[in-house]
Amino acid sequence: MKKSFSRVLVTLMIVMLTGLFADAVSQTKVGYVDSKKILDNLQEAKDAKLKLDNLVGEWQTQLNNLQDSLKRYKDDFEKKKLILSDALKQQYEKDTKTLETSVANFKIQKFGEGGEYFQKQTEFMKPVQDRVFKAIETVAKKEDYDYVFDRNSDLLLLYVNEKYDITAKVQKIVEGK
Repeated sequence: MKKSFSRVLVTLMIVMLTGLFADAVSQTKVGYVDSKKILDNLQEAKDAKLKLDNLVGEWQTQLNNLQDSLKRYKDDFEKKKLILSDALKQQYEKDTKTLETSVANFKIQKFGEGGEYFQKQTEFMKPVQDRVFKAIETVAKKEDYDYVFDRNSDLLLLYVNEKYDITAKVQKIVEGK
């Protein structure tokens, strides 16, 4: 009798807690945005990307020039090495290593982890991202969303009810409409 009463009591508590949990969950409002779509349609983001692409183009030209100089220097050495003295050969080899180091350092400085590319990307995109975040926050607060997820982040959503897509509303605020 005691065991059955305990089971009934435990079952009753589980049902009550489940009911409370269901009420809490049913009041949660979740929305999502497609930040890629917003950024793809936002002129400021396009301008920032173009600015970064132009900068990368300049760096790529500089890198190509450095690599061409290195290649010419190596080719010149190959043509002359049979007639050069040992001292001049050593100087050519030393200079070649210096040029190779310059090329490698340039690549790291511009494109390496924490390099100028990533710094400029952050510099150019931060104002745009801040504006989009502010618009998301405005829509979420105005329409009482509890959570808003970014469809393009590492968070994987396996099912999304399209009626909770607030991308267009955020886009309107970002564009000032």
